[in-house]
Amino acid sequence: MRLGAHMSIAGGIHQALERGNEVNCESIQLFTKSNRQWAAKPLTDEDIQAFKATRKTFKDIRPVFSHTSYLINLGTHNSEVLQKSIDSMAIEIERAEALGLEYIVLHPGSATGIDEGETEEDAMYRIAHNLNDAFAKTKGYKSIVCLETMAGQGHNVGYKFEQLKFIIDQIKDKKRIGVCFDTCHAFGAGYDFTTQAKYDKMWDEFDRVVGLNYLFCFHLNDSENELNSRVDRHTHIGEGVIGKEPFAFFLNDERFKDHSGVLETPKTGTDLKNDERNLKVLRSLIKKK
Repeated sequence: MRLGAHMSIAGGIHQALERGNEVNCESIQLFTKSNRQWAAKPLTDEDIQAFKATRKTFKDIRPVFSHTSYLINLGTHNSEVLQKSIDSMAIEIERAEALGLEYIVLHPGSATGIDEGETEEDAMYRIAHNLNDAFAKTKGYKSIVCLETMAGQGHNVGYKFEQLKFIIDQIKDKKRIGVCFDTCHAFGAGYDFTTQAKYDKMWDEFDRVVGLNYLFCFHLNDSENELNSRVDRHTHIGEGVIGKEPFAFFLNDERFKDHSGVLETPKTGTDLKNDERNLKVLRSLIKKK
């Protein structure tokens, strides 16, 4: 697995690559804009060229991919929030394409209309419909939108493999859609991979329901909360309920040797010491050949 971490873009998007190189990342994830705001100042030619030049300098950091704003909810029944989400998603796709990013990780969305008689299925149809519209407007673009496995907190969808399949089944351009597997989220949703047998059983289920061909990247995070807690709380590798050893199953799985596995564990500002420490733990679990 190509290990790395989510990196800050403070000081310019290209700085994420600089920071990744500092801790020997083989892959990184980044935000292309503020993750807490709808709007974004357009990328300048200077921004884009600086990023592409830095990628050439650190060409061994690959893939490089983005995570969308946490505000986006393509499944909401609220028309105002939905329109803002659609507009923001369009910005995310345009920026990823301009920067040449391989993937765009997306929290699928939340079924906000459940309290008013809607179902999770209604939200998932809405998510797929809006992604289809976004893809139709950006034909020929290369970045793959990866639906992230969720913990199922609140009314979030995407916490069961069947829900990911439901959305993917509705997508017309299958080359534009995929999955990002988050260890903390999947554990919170009830997927147990803490022994080799349970790990193998989980992936057999994923392949049967979704298909391993749709899996492109991983978020490697320990969990503060118990199995099936439906709570999303990341912590450092080996310091949570999952524990250190289960991550070895992922890291030594030949099927995922070329997949990206990035940390989203807690940081202190732009200090990289926690990333360095967590990457060291992960790399210690890789079996020598």
